[in-house]
Amino acid sequence: MKDESLLRYSRQIMLPELDVAGQQKLVDATVLIIGMGGLGCPAAMYLAAAGVGHLIIADDDAVELTNLQRQIAHSEKDIGSPKVASAAASLQGLNPDVRVTAIAERLSGGRLQELVKQADVVVDACDNFSTRFAVNESCIAAGKPLVSGAAIRLEGQVTVFDCRDARSPCYQCLYQARDDDDVSCASNGVMAPVVGIIGSVQALETIKLIAGVGSPLVGRLVLFDGLALNWREMKLPRDPGCEACAQRAAESTE
Repeated sequence: MKDESLLRYSRQIMLPELDVAGQQKLVDATVLIIGMGGLGCPAAMYLAAAGVGHLIIADDDAVELTNLQRQIAHSEKDIGSPKVASAAASLQGLNPDVRVTAIAERLSGGRLQELVKQADVVVDACDNFSTRFAVNESCIAAGKPLVSGAAIRLEGQVTVFDCRDARSPCYQCLYQARDDDDVSCASNGVMAPVVGIIGSVQALETIKLIAGVGSPLVGRLVLFDGLALNWREMKLPRDPGCEACAQRAAESTE
């Protein structure tokens, strides 16, 4: 690692849990972030600042004025531009050593599977169930950990699904596959800092997974209540009858 990099990341490197070896793991890592909205923006910015070497960011939307209340990687001059282009410029301005691959499309099918395979960790920062279920299935198939977050109104939640651990649930253990419900901020509203809090926790969980430090939120669902400003943790067991992950779990124990 270059002297300049050692200086840039010095406040992380001095942490005994991370040290130089952990920082090098971050530099060598690839993270796929799906969604460059309220969750994806802070998650991506903290991962870039922390030194994750390659960020793949995917989103098919363009920046709108209403996004600027919470999507901190975009600015007024970016209105009308693809979100991934705006975010990529912000991320490289923050840390030019980070390589950013911008994918201006809604990922699905083979394209989604291809990008998941390239990543060490996948961050789900999208706002619709159909994409979330598809991302979950791709992570199970590729054996990649998934950091899942959601926020709406004054509430949020974060958990980690890691199919490398036979005890870990998957997204479909938590939510049954169904038609898309309308869970967008456009229809329900959201307080700006709430998405920042949840997105930042997603970034922290991603760093922990890459560097192998601490205890990731596998089998635990953390719920945030912004109105009361409190956190609750619930155990999230794997559903042995889950259509998405039961077979994978069975294979891993054979």
